Amino acid sequence: MYQDNGCGILDDVKEQIFQIGFGSDTGLGLFLIREILQITGLTITEKGVPGMGAQFIISVPKGRFRIGS
Repeated sequence: MYQDNGCGILDDVKEQIFQIGFGSDTGLGLFLIREILQITGLTITEKGVPGMGAQFIISVPKGRFRIGS
């Protein structure tokens, strides 16, 4: 999980932020991150509260990780 205490992300654009070209700089940003994570079976979502900050959660399914020595 990553979170900040900024202005947050409005509920009606939480999925749009992961689309290619969305935003003021229109780079690959979160679109590329989501694509790479999906290849490995992981997911990323934004669960923050508008006005209280953004909160990004990366979920790792059981069996998709290993613990090193």
